Amino acid sequence: MEVVLLGTGNPVPDPHRAGPATLVRAGGRLLLVDCGRGVTMRLAGAGTNPAALDAVLLTHLHSDHVWSLNDVLTTRWVLQPVEPAPFPVVGPVGTAAFVDATLASMAADVGYRLEHHEDLTWEPRCDVTEVADGPAWGDRDRDGDSGGAGAGGVKVAAAVVDHGVARPALSFRIEADGRSVVVAGDTRPCPALDDLCAGADVYVQTVFRRPLVEAIPSRRFLDIMDYHSSTEDAAATAARAGVGTLVLTHLIPTPAPGTEGDWADDARRHFDGKVVVGYDLATVAV
Repeated sequence: MEVVLLGTGNPVPDPHRAGPATLVRAGGRLLLVDCGRGVTMRLAGAGTNPAALDAVLLTHLHSDHVWSLNDVLTTRWVLQPVEPAPFPVVGPVGTAAFVDATLASMAADVGYRLEHHEDLTWEPRCDVTEVADGPAWGDRDRDGDSGGAGAGGVKVAAAVVDHGVARPALSFRIEADGRSVVVAGDTRPCPALDDLCAGADVYVQTVFRRPLVEAIPSRRFLDIMDYHSSTEDAAATAARAGVGTLVLTHLIPTPAPGTEGDWADDARRHFDGKVVVGYDLATVAV
């Protein structure tokens, strides 16, 4: 397994950090978690493209996590040499309506391309699954069992977590070949997150750094602390769950160059395992 941080930024545009998105390579599959700003460019930087993806997993429907779903769907559609099966999109309740609206927004472009290209005879289609707690997506092993362990089978489980008013919100646990990765998305600490993370090899968590947020004189910015995890919160979750590596991503606010070590120091005061402060296209082997 391998985790690639495609985008580690936040809603404030930064030329060096794309919007939140994480690629997990597992059991020969490519799973994209969230579609933040610039994700298709970062997929190219990771040596792949939307046509190679096996599924998209959406943690929640905040705009910064879904801005580029349109780009993923359009690019996947135009790169396919023959008509593919509907593209799996997994997310919380509300995902189906959002995907329908996204496809509807593409109608004019789809029409132009169908009229112009004789070898493009199909429209983009998605297979949307709305999930809560429990199984979310499953590969098929050699015995034909969906989500089976072994033989390269990949299993994805979801948990409903606490992202305040942005509900429902999910975190995902991806398992393959005896390894596990949790991509938590945006959430504050909660029992469901602890349970999902238990014994995971890698835990990827959105974080803010409290002193930096508190120094910004904006009520709207201070509200971020109400429904996200701080660096200390993420470290405490990692320690309780006994994970191996804590990966900090979707960093709020964007770290000033050279200060990334301060974020790691915050976490290490509460967690004895490995800490990675994310940057775009950072790769973590599992």
